[in-house]
Amino acid sequence: MSPEYAIDGVFSEKSDVFSFGVIVLEVIPGKRSTGYYPCRESLNLLGYVWKLWKEGKAVELLDPAIGSSFQADEVLKCIQVGLLCIEENSVDRPTMNSVISMLTSKNCVLPLPKKPSLSFGINLRACADRSQRSTIIEFTKSTLEVR
Repeated sequence: MSPEYAIDGVFSEKSDVFSFGVIVLEVIPGKRSTGYYPCRESLNLLGYVWKLWKEGKAVELLDPAIGSSFQADEVLKCIQVGLLCIEENSVDRPTMNSVISMLTSKNCVLPLPKKPSLSFGINLRACADRSQRSTIIEFTKSTLEVR
């Protein structure tokens, strides 16, 4: 569910783009967008994808059942497009026509995605010492106002 719909009840074509991005990011690892992820660094898939993307390890998301029958650059392109689709601000998300072009074009230069609007995480030090856990919850809401 897109942030603008969850927070303000606003639905648009860009809400569908957001949902498409979530589906793309669920298909690659073969996991739902909520659940347990390694070391509980992220409580949802979107936060986990973003973490691995920033660390340059996004290809590690790929479902192990796929084995080695994939091209890393194609997987990374799908992840990048998925992240672009879940941009916080709906006007920053691509149109579905742009998404199709990005996914089918061989020479398309993709913009860099921004941090997703909703990310939930646990203090990384708590991962090293499981006896001490603390939760950090981040939530970003942007409100656009007419001048």
